[in-house]
Amino acid sequence: MIRRVAALGITMVLLCAPAGSRTSIDQKIQAQRAKAHALHERLQQKRAELHAAQVRVGNLQAQLDETNGAIASVNARLGDLDSQTRSTERRLAWNSLQLSAAKATLKRHSDALNHRLVDIYEHGDLGYLDVLLSATSFADFAERWDDLRLLVAANQRTIRSRRDAERRVSGIEFDLERTQIALQAARQEQQRARNQLDTLASERGELVSVADEQRRHVASEVAQMEDLSAEEEAQLEALIQERERELAAERQAAGIAGNEGEAPGSLSWPVSGTITSPFGLRHNPFGGGMEFHQGLDIAAPTGTTITAAASGKVLMAGWYGGYGNYILIDHGGGISTGYGHCSAIFVSTGQEVQRGQAIGAVGSTGASTGPHLHFEVRVDGKPVDPAPRLH
Repeated sequence: MIRRVAALGITMVLLCAPAGSRTSIDQKIQAQRAKAHALHERLQQKRAELHAAQVRVGNLQAQLDETNGAIASVNARLGDLDSQTRSTERRLAWNSLQLSAAKATLKRHSDALNHRLVDIYEHGDLGYLDVLLSATSFADFAERWDDLRLLVAANQRTIRSRRDAERRVSGIEFDLERTQIALQAARQEQQRARNQLDTLASERGELVSVADEQRRHVASEVAQMEDLSAEEEAQLEALIQERERELAAERQAAGIAGNEGEAPGSLSWPVSGTITSPFGLRHNPFGGGMEFHQGLDIAAPTGTTITAAASGKVLMAGWYGGYGNYILIDHGGGISTGYGHCSAIFVSTGQEVQRGQAIGAVGSTGASTGPHLHFEVRVDGKPVDPAPRLH
């Protein structure tokens, strides 16, 4: 609860009180309640705005993280390309050696062929048949035949080797050019992607900064309104305490006269459900550390009927700060019960109610994290654990 009702267990309406005094304080309480209610409504709207701002910051930060992740992937890809480039450069160096060797082989074959052409040009080509016919004996003919056969074979090998060298040189040069082009294209593509992602990351970073600044501004406004709300509720509580002092005197007088009501021996469960937060110390569900929980939180669906825990008179039925829509019933003997966060109220101030009578419906009004009934039991205005008294 944002504020605890220090003395709501005392009767707020007694017919024996002076009418003028009772009316004056009751009017002040009603006016202060309306003021606190209006401020609380604005605070809820501002909290919703803060929540939306926090969600926006979270979404933008997720987008920025996604972009940074993509940048990291591109950087890794560029690193792979650098590794491939170094490997290719080593391969290019080896291919360059092969290319040099192929060119040297091609030069030797070309020189031999040119030399052969020069010899033919300078001395003339007698022709293979003239060489054979100029033999002086059969042995000379056979020797010349072998020489010509070897010469023809050598010329054929020279031509084939030259052609092979030409093809090898051409293939190596083609592979080198293709590898260089592929590496350059891949690097350019990755660099373009990196530039685009850098721009996107910068834009999203700016959006995160702007959204976070807006979130801090709204959070500051919420904190200021929470302080104001606490002040308004403190003023309301002071008025109720003032009324309490009057009622204490009235109750004392009633006790002297022998008319004070008898306290109920036990209380009925006001609603069926699971206890989600017992009486005593707990972690504040809205943050801020530990707090003393002055009642039982009983979870139930919105609209579930709330019944009076015992017979008595309704002392309050309306909005009360962090309690939201709140009902307070005096059962006599200094015992009172409170019912907070109602979605609807079925009774009015001053009305007599019976045990088990429907008085309201479960809701989540006021400072609440979900549908439930906040049920309190007070003895002479001080909160006590309701659990031992419920049957």
